[in-house]
Parts: sequence; C-alpha cells; structure tokens
Amino acid sequence: MSFTLAICSEMVYLDLPHLDRVRRIHDAGFAVEIWGWTDKDAAVLAATGARFTSMTGYVTGDLVTKEGADDLLRTAADSIAFAQRIGRPGLNLHGTGLGEGGLPVRPHPVVTGADWIAAARTLERIAALGEQHGVTFVVENLNLDVDHPGVPFARAADTLTLVAAVGSPHLRMNLDLYHAQIGEGNLAELIRRSAPYLGEVQIADVPGRCEPLTGEVRWDFLARVLADSGYDGTVALEAWASQPGVKGSDLALERFRAAFTL
Repeated sequence: MSFTLAICSEMVYLDLPHLDRVRRIHDAGFAVEIWGWTDKDAAVLAATGARFTSMTGYVTGDLVTKEGADDLLRTAADSIAFAQRIGRPGLNLHGTGLGEGGLPVRPHPVVTGADWIAAARTLERIAALGEQHGVTFVVENLNLDVDHPGVPFARAADTLTLVAAVGSPHLRMNLDLYHAQIGEGNLAELIRRSAPYLGEVQIADVPGRCEPLTGEVRWDFLARVLADSGYDGTVALEAWASQPGVKGSDLALERFRAAFTL
C-alpha cells in the first residue's frame, strides 16, 4: 500500500517566492497543495509540471444561510474553472468562510437542527455541481480550541456525518488529523470510521503544527492504520517547518516522507 504524498506550498520554504516553492516541492518528488487561488495564475502553475492535489474550492459563502449557500455555489463554480486548468485537484470546503488568521468571516458557534438540514442541502448542491464537472469537493474538519473558533461543523465527527448523509462520490472528507488530535483525539478509531468517505488526509504534529517527530503523535503507526483501512489516496503535510530556512523545510519534507512510506 502506498499513498500520494503532497506538501502544502503555503507553509514551507517561506523565504522563497511561491512559484519557487512549488518547483522545489515537485522536484523533491511530492505533489503540491495550495490554499486560495484568486492570487495565482493557473497557466503558470500548470507550466511547472507539478501535480496539484488540493486547493480551496470556494471564495466566499457558507453552508446554512440562503445567501451564503448561493454565494458558495457561485464561487465554487469559479474554483472549478481554475482547478480544471491545473489538473483537477480536490476542492476543499469548510463549515463557513475563513478570513484573516483562519477565523470565520461570520462566526457561527451555535449550530441548530435547522442548520444541519440546511448544510446537508447545500452540500447536496455542491456534490451535484462536482458531478456535473467531473470534480470532487472535500469537507475539512478544523479545531475550535486553537486555530478556528466559531466555525460550525468543525469536528471530524460533524464532517463525517454530513458527507455520509449526502452520499455522493463527488463529496468526500478531508480528514485533517492535526485538527482532530486537538479537538477529538482517538485518531486510529477516527480513521477507521472515516475510511469509506475519505478523499484526502492532512497531517501536522501536535502541539506546534510542525512536521512528524516534533510532537506527540505516532505518525508511523497512523500511516499503518490508514493503509490497513484500505486508504491509498493523498496524504498531505499541511505544517510549518520546525526549523528555519530552506534546510529546515527540506528536513520537514524528509521527516514526512519517512513517516508515510510503508
């Protein structure tokens, strides 16, 4: 069993221009992930020859309000057009739009039953849009305690419930194990429960959000749990390098590769 190993280009080689980060990650043998796309040139990214596995799949919007859902669908369609030009990476969604520092544009700390129904209906529309264009959206779990207070449907248990309720191959989970360790723990069992719905897995160690071997998580063990669950998709390092400079990022990539090479 092997995974597609990817690196978030927004969090490593921070001393280099973004395009040079993409090239360096690609040259090291990894796929590449990006966050927002509105400040990037699809043709220039595609010309690097890199394989892109994930990007943000919307610009604005949310899952529960009528205006927010319509906005989400509109900007998701715009995101699809960009994704198609760089190889159709997975299109990442959150419980609501995120602003500066990862904070929600409109905090929504209390989720009602009506909100759950509205979110499922919005994601059904997203899945239909993905099916129409031959792309896959993924819903990422976040943590509320450290990075993203006020985001609705943030726990992995929440994203699993929504994705399972929609039941479409064009809507999957992005299981972020860094966020899940902070908010939920019991990662091995979470992986096993989520396995049938996974479209991507992201990792960073806890505490600190750096590469493997810098925190408390046994990544080599969890890599085996993923493989034993039948998952053979993308595993991405969405983490800061624990040491500065280009050499620090090189080390982060190699520690990640070692942890997830079976």
